[in-house]
Amino acid sequence: MQHSASAGGQRALLTRLAVRDFRNLEQIDLGAPPEGFVVVGENGQGKTNLLESIHYLQILRSARGVRDQDAVRFGAAAFHIGASIVTDTEHEIGVGFERAGKRKRARIDGVVPERLSDALGGLPSVMFSPADVDLVAGAPGLRRRFLDIMLALTSPTYLRALQSYRGALARRNAALRDGARGLFDVAAVAVWEPALALHGAVLVAERRAWVAGIELSFEARCQAIGETGRVHVRYASAFAAESNVADALRASLADKRGLDVRRGLTHAGPHRDDLVITLDGRDLRTFGSAGQQRTAAIALRMLEAETFTDRSGRAPLFLLDDPFAELDLRRASRILELLSTTGLGQTVLAVPRESDIPPALTSLERLHIAAGSIGSVRTA
Repeated sequence: MQHSASAGGQRALLTRLAVRDFRNLEQIDLGAPPEGFVVVGENGQGKTNLLESIHYLQILRSARGVRDQDAVRFGAAAFHIGASIVTDTEHEIGVGFERAGKRKRARIDGVVPERLSDALGGLPSVMFSPADVDLVAGAPGLRRRFLDIMLALTSPTYLRALQSYRGALARRNAALRDGARGLFDVAAVAVWEPALALHGAVLVAERRAWVAGIELSFEARCQAIGETGRVHVRYASAFAAESNVADALRASLADKRGLDVRRGLTHAGPHRDDLVITLDGRDLRTFGSAGQQRTAAIALRMLEAETFTDRSGRAPLFLLDDPFAELDLRRASRILELLSTTGLGQTVLAVPRESDIPPALTSLERLHIAAGSIGSVRTA
């Protein structure tokens, strides 16, 4: 398969990876060919951990929601992930976490950024895995997390609004909990509502715009993969149709203040919104088959990758964690063809057996992993 990227063939590249004491990976040092490579290993040997370590350089957290202290290899004091990459120019990036002080620190070209969030997106990547079905079948919080991570990594405005919103929300909820203990101070609760309204409006606007922009593409991707029904995605928010979201959110916060005090949490705002996916008008989360849900999830990941490419002019790394498991060869081939058409970047594929490598990716170099250690590289 010919790898390409829509923006003049530009791709983010990983050229070297060094991992110390991350999950079950005690010491990994490897170079990465420009086209990528395949990691072959039985379940539990560390192939997913290797992909997760690469993706950590993008989101500065576990892709599987594991706490940093639990990602440190058993018996070790800290983990560190470092890489040589090429984006706009060549860079050295790294991130480490110390278990004792629960301290995380990043470096970019030897410099510690003023804020950890300044290191977000250091190595652009998108990770596909069978667990992505939870994007469709799981709780609304998983879909909000998907939107928040993608938009925060591609929009500085969104990232700032998200940080400010979360900070104000935490403080308002703390004041509400005081109220539930009989220490209610209306001013201590209300003081955070203007910030929630201001920054929440930014979140709603950017989420709404992104979903509107991918609505037709999402349906087309699902059909191209093999879905015969009509798949639709929409942003579900109490404020999605409001012309002035900030005013509407401020009014709703004030209106629900009594309920919020009784229950100790904030009920109005984008932290309660959802991304609703339907198939022929029925909620895919409830009524879709596992195959239909996986198709929709893969389409979402494709559009995430396209968003990175469109906004940065550079295709991200594609981390494929056995994404075609339980998919027939025809559907897997369609997915790879779609990825190639829209701009398949450097690819790292993890599979249990060499026979699981799709024909389009058999030319990639192969690494074998067992008990967290990488074996020799072989070319197909």
